[in-house]
Amino acid sequence: MNLEPTRAKVDFSPPAGVEADAHAASPAEHAAPPRVEEAQLRLLSSLVVLLAIGVFLALPFVLSIGSVVFLPLFTAIVLTIILSPLADRLATFGVPNFVASLLALLVLIAIISLALTAVLRPAFSQFAEVPQMIERIGEHFSELSGMLGWLSQLNEQVSGLVGSEGGREVVLAGPSILQQLALATPIVVLEVLLTLLMAFFMIEARIRLRRRLLLDRHDFGASLKAARVMREVQDRVAAYILTVGLINVGVGVVVALGAWMLGLQAPIMWGGLATLLNFVPYIGPFAMAALLTLFGLGTAASPWVGLAPAAAYLTLHAIESNAVTPAVLGARFTINPVMILLALSYFSWIWGVTGALLSIPILLTITALFDHLGRPNLIGFLFGEPLFKGHGRAVEEPAPT
Repeated sequence: MNLEPTRAKVDFSPPAGVEADAHAASPAEHAAPPRVEEAQLRLLSSLVVLLAIGVFLALPFVLSIGSVVFLPLFTAIVLTIILSPLADRLATFGVPNFVASLLALLVLIAIISLALTAVLRPAFSQFAEVPQMIERIGEHFSELSGMLGWLSQLNEQVSGLVGSEGGREVVLAGPSILQQLALATPIVVLEVLLTLLMAFFMIEARIRLRRRLLLDRHDFGASLKAARVMREVQDRVAAYILTVGLINVGVGVVVALGAWMLGLQAPIMWGGLATLLNFVPYIGPFAMAALLTLFGLGTAASPWVGLAPAAAYLTLHAIESNAVTPAVLGARFTINPVMILLALSYFSWIWGVTGALLSIPILLTITALFDHLGRPNLIGFLFGEPLFKGHGRAVEEPAPT
């Protein structure tokens, strides 16, 4: 009889279920995205924002210094976008591409020449009477100052208390207006010629550019997207300019009729000025109202009658800008007013009046590009989101139990 104690074999290996759970948990740990990718994405977004701010601040100085080159280039690009649909329409009637491009450019030159002729010819005769108008305005203000004599007495008392002393004034003689025009004419002529030549060659090369965008891409999706972006930019800018142009012509017709009814001289000139200045948002209507105030007060017998043309124009502009234009353009062309003012001030600072005219087409082009390529998520980026939506890490939803 064996009295030795039996030794039980103890198995220290984990149960089958536990081992399966341990192996099942390890892929989930490896599936967790690393924090390094988020940091790299954040750093890349920060660099993009800083680079964009630097370009935005440095670009005005570069474009202003090189305005002889950059201003005709940007103007030619905008003219190409506007006139390409007209050249395409002419090409559908069997007109050769070269002739269609030339005819589209000649139509634009004819419209601008007629508009400037209708405005400038009577304007020279009107502005020759500005000194007499200023004297008449001075008489009106003297009448108003007589009615408000207590304000002048109060001004005299305040100036006596302050003790303002008269001193000599030094006036520096500068170049006259004729001298400034003589100096600026060669540069303007050169820029106009460069703009027209570049616009013609760009319009003539539009078909080759479209073919290159479609055929030189290795991916059919990229080719389709490039063609779609180009078509959207062209259609949006051209449709906006055409629609706004028709609205402005309607405003000019109403202003011409109103000027004729109110007895202003050269009503066609006032209608043409209203049409041209209405292309410049905010600043153009303000300048038109100022001109109507000047000529109204300078020609009317009473100051209240002289203010009637400006008041009528401001009423018309309020109706047009708040009811007619939004209803005709619709939501497709709706732009944030802050963006309009920013683009207007930005390009006016760089190129003056020409920049103000180009600001809206350039803003529409950039907006159309962002609609296809993606808008930067600037507000979300400040709170930790990626700069461009869709580039961040997708959060997986838990499977339903």
